[in-house]
Amino acid sequence: MTTPAPAPAPAVMAFPAGFRWGTATAAYQIEGAADEDGRTPSIWDTFSRTPGKVRNGDTGDIAADHYHRMSEDIALLSSLGVTDYRFSVAWPRIQPTGRGPAVQKGLDFYRRLVDELRDAGIRPVATLYHWDLPQELETAGGWPRRETAERFAEFASLTAEALGDRVATWTTLNEPWCVAFLGYAAGVHAPGLTSPVAALRAAHHLNLAHGRAVQALRAALPAESEVSLTLNLHSLRLRTDSAADREAARRIDALGNRLFLDPVFHGRLPGDLVRDTASVTDWSFVEDGDLAVASTPVDSLGVNYYAPATVEAGRSEAPSPWPTTEPHVGFPRTPGPRTAMDWPVDAQGLYELLSRLRDELPGVPLLVTENGAAYEDYADPEGRVRDPERVAYLHGHLAAVHRAIADGADVRGYFLWSLLDNFEWAYGYSKRFGIVHVDFATQRRTPKDSARWYAAVIARGGLPG
Repeated sequence: MTTPAPAPAPAVMAFPAGFRWGTATAAYQIEGAADEDGRTPSIWDTFSRTPGKVRNGDTGDIAADHYHRMSEDIALLSSLGVTDYRFSVAWPRIQPTGRGPAVQKGLDFYRRLVDELRDAGIRPVATLYHWDLPQELETAGGWPRRETAERFAEFASLTAEALGDRVATWTTLNEPWCVAFLGYAAGVHAPGLTSPVAALRAAHHLNLAHGRAVQALRAALPAESEVSLTLNLHSLRLRTDSAADREAARRIDALGNRLFLDPVFHGRLPGDLVRDTASVTDWSFVEDGDLAVASTPVDSLGVNYYAPATVEAGRSEAPSPWPTTEPHVGFPRTPGPRTAMDWPVDAQGLYELLSRLRDELPGVPLLVTENGAAYEDYADPEGRVRDPERVAYLHGHLAAVHRAIADGADVRGYFLWSLLDNFEWAYGYSKRFGIVHVDFATQRRTPKDSARWYAAVIARGGLPG
């Protein structure tokens, strides 16, 4: 007779009943199988294979080989006790050219994924776009081109028709700010362009694509399905309380936050942003009816948060992801602990962001769809991966979520980034965000101490003291 494991100690900071505990990943970062079953290159395949674009020349060709190790990874999820798993659908697996009929082998992979998740008692949460635009669409003009929004709606419809009986929660876009401004203005993400006007056009067409996709999803999904959007909103701090620094923060808030919040939730462009960017564009690419489409109602808002940004009046980096007119803005380094990404550790910023959304978007449920940290993780001689810094980071940020809920924010869930160490975009495999260590030479998975800690949090329904 086996002795049952002792029940976890009661939580000191308990989360509401029904709170959704999850982890998150993205297709290009973990799947690999870059040229299997009809998949063709995305912009990240092209970008990562361009010399000098990604650290160490790394690509996502194999990544964490999730395409072939899906069942093993679902077993890891099950061992954590998560209620939800957020993944993304690779557009070039479903529509290799970004248009036309779906490739059934691509859809079959996601059918198997969601069926195995459901069999394990885990709710699948599907993100339609996590940055892997089919290269053929980029060659035709990419997100700065209006037609890409129409193609995205078609992709959303095909995917929802195939998976809508299995997936109840859908996200249209992940972090459109990064897509537009890191990809088309700063050039540090795919497709690697440095055109301020292209970035602003892309931002608008991403908002339009979101609205078109919401409409397509509503037409294809059961009425009770949840449709959402995930934004990486910027929690801003002033270096000083000077008028110049306040003005700098206003500009960044317009480009980093309100450019997406205002069209989606209020059907308008921020007037100050239009004035700020008058020397860059006249916004004539915004057509009648676009903002009404962009503001098609959603059921929730996903919030991705890693660190706040301190802002001052100063000189912008060049090329800048902030295509605005003079005066320039700067982001001074602040003291305190930092992650391996050199990002400050500051959970208060998450609390402030959730509180802002509580006040500005009453009635809109929130999900923390990404939060986590990269550290210099390694397996010790006993094979254990000890990551106390990550545990402390996660504890502090979950405590901030708990405090925001206590203060009236309608936060329904938390998705830890990430399940697995993976391809970290322009950093390649040099940064590890996972709570499961991946030896990329052997693909061996080793749960870190943070994975065991998170499983205990989920089991007790909250944080220990």
